[in-house]
Amino acid sequence: MGNSSGVSVLEVGGSHVTAAVVSPDDWAVELVERAKLDSRTTAEEIVAQLGRAADQLPLANGLAMAIPGPFDYETGVSWHRGVQKFDSLYGHDLGKSLRDLLKLDRIVFVNDAEAFSIGEWSAGTLRGLERCVGVTIGTGIGTAFLSGGRVVRSGDTVPPGGELYRTSYQGKPIEDWISSRAILASYFDRVGSDRGADREGIGVKEIAESARAGSKVAHEVLVDAFSVLSEALTPWLQRFDATRVVFGGAISGAFDLVHQVFPYDVVVTDDTEHSGLIGAAARFVTD
Repeated sequence: MGNSSGVSVLEVGGSHVTAAVVSPDDWAVELVERAKLDSRTTAEEIVAQLGRAADQLPLANGLAMAIPGPFDYETGVSWHRGVQKFDSLYGHDLGKSLRDLLKLDRIVFVNDAEAFSIGEWSAGTLRGLERCVGVTIGTGIGTAFLSGGRVVRSGDTVPPGGELYRTSYQGKPIEDWISSRAILASYFDRVGSDRGADREGIGVKEIAESARAGSKVAHEVLVDAFSVLSEALTPWLQRFDATRVVFGGAISGAFDLVHQVFPYDVVVTDDTEHSGLIGAAARFVTD
């Protein structure tokens, strides 16, 4: 496709889907729709929800789609299982289902953390850097190691598949230390709450607010979690020779409370809403 026309993009999360058109000329994003997405329903209904979102977009040139893993991005087959989202899609050829439904020839699937990182390299905090890393922190940890804007997934300078979540820290999976689930478990363990009602409406954002309001426990929980992330990233950053790390994702909003645990150049994205959309579009035009 020529660079003069916009790229239609869907960014898929566990609870929402964003439809947008991105201009590859200047990476301007025209948001078309952000809709709720039920990722715990049947495969057929998930496909229908994604189809309705895509139908809002001009699809003559095809579609770029950022989606979390585990997912086979080459074939379009979903391997989500046990991640409390998209479990019904396990083994499902999402690419074929959507191409058939939307009468499309071309859909380019992109890992959501890679899309975020490429977006930051194309139009954000990583612009012009030769070797850098993007990290998304939320229900899990997503990473992308970039060399000249290209994702590096193999070799001994990056974790397996370029994905930090596949590594362990002190004998436990890294996401047992740093993820929304891990942070909440640590917090409730320390405040001694075992009543369900006490946990209602409390997420990492609320824990960060408590820390800013002076809660020592809330602050310690966040510092401990991010200290593990800092230590787990350090050897890979050294091997990869990365000069900067950018954080995105829901939990990156707590960075002001924990920045001191990172002995290297870390920044938080200026544009959480658009980076993943831009990165998916960038992959679409270079694929």
